[in-house]
Amino acid sequence: MAHAHDRRFDATRPGQRFLRLAGMTAQLAGQIAKDKVKKAIGNTAAGEDPRALYRALGRQLATTLGEMKGAVMKVGQIASQFKDVLPNEIVEALESLQKSSPPMPYPRIAAQIRQELGAEPEVLFAQFDKHPYAAASIGQVHRARTHQGQEVVVKVQYPGVDECVDSDLKHLRLALKFAGLLRIDKKALDHIFAEIRRSLEDELDYRKEADNARLFADFHRHDEKILIPAVHAQLSSQRVLTLDYIAGDDIHAVTAPRYDQVTIDAVGHRLFGAIAAQIYQLQAVHCDPHAGNFAFRPDGSLIIYDYGCVKRIRPEIVTAMRQTAQAAIQRHYENLDPLMIRMGVRNTHHTAHIDGSFYADWSEIIMLGFASHPLDFRHSDLHERLIAQVKRQWSYWPAFQPSPDTLLVQRAIGGHYWTMRQLGVVAAFRQDLEHCLATSAPD
Repeated sequence: MAHAHDRRFDATRPGQRFLRLAGMTAQLAGQIAKDKVKKAIGNTAAGEDPRALYRALGRQLATTLGEMKGAVMKVGQIASQFKDVLPNEIVEALESLQKSSPPMPYPRIAAQIRQELGAEPEVLFAQFDKHPYAAASIGQVHRARTHQGQEVVVKVQYPGVDECVDSDLKHLRLALKFAGLLRIDKKALDHIFAEIRRSLEDELDYRKEADNARLFADFHRHDEKILIPAVHAQLSSQRVLTLDYIAGDDIHAVTAPRYDQVTIDAVGHRLFGAIAAQIYQLQAVHCDPHAGNFAFRPDGSLIIYDYGCVKRIRPEIVTAMRQTAQAAIQRHYENLDPLMIRMGVRNTHHTAHIDGSFYADWSEIIMLGFASHPLDFRHSDLHERLIAQVKRQWSYWPAFQPSPDTLLVQRAIGGHYWTMRQLGVVAAFRQDLEHCLATSAPD
């Protein structure tokens, strides 16, 4: 018999999930309408914080999406990284989805393993921990040990997630629209949701993730300090993925005295070099910069987990990205506008041409992260300067749009800026970048 709290996870079919989202939408819209009425009749309490409503709405939204898991939670995680799409208070609440997720009860996880692999976890493995090691949007991870004595992690997809992606995305989009929370035009929103849909399609097939893990392991095989878990094919399927367990320190544990500054900086260079090489050489990049997908060791090793979200970049886009970086380094700002158009980041129906001086202002800020002199990332105000630049040049923004070719790549790069800040890296990445550009894959 299921415990009462297990009912949080009962919405596993499209119809059930639609009803849950519809209920959430009605509550959000109702609270916003009530607030508008109070303001219209002058019934707002003196000293009442206008941001309090959005904080409350954000907590409700994060709780519902976290319990529903699947595509809606994934959208919540991604939305938390695009601060111009939602009110700041909503974004802050959604950031909790990046850190934790309520685990699904073990009986449902065991049933999914039995359906996928044909036997109970206790039969398939010599030992299987019923308590999850980690819980995320699409599945959760359990520690186990094989009958051969190998320590492994078993990633199990939540039941029904793959059947509900299209309806989830459709209904969540409607929910956010009717609740009046979105700050983005329809065309840009179409691009964002289309790219999320493509990404989810890959993430939901663990056979593709297994192939990705093998691809990246082979690509990084020459660097003994980049560690990627090996796949156990006989204990894996479309919805179950078993990988070697590779122990490492969480980002919060990368502190003195276990890690000195020299080691932290070396880890920063290794992470930068790995992502840059993936983009410019492999032309496929690990696109989930969540700190939980990376671990570290005092010898400077970097462990990279979770290959569900991988963006394969078209060669012509890689070429344009490489030329963009080179133009910024050489300060040939007049070359940047046609490159932005080629990558789909710039539309021409709003503004036919944008002068190089516009890009010069941006490049001077962005290139601080790729300078030839060391940057103290922990104390960097780079992100604040970029936000200020957005406000100064707000009139230009209708000429820009999310691009399916670069959206997830930008997510990875931006996410690792925050990783560098959290690690406290002090480094100059210009030489690393130039080396990678010089050794990139041929056109």
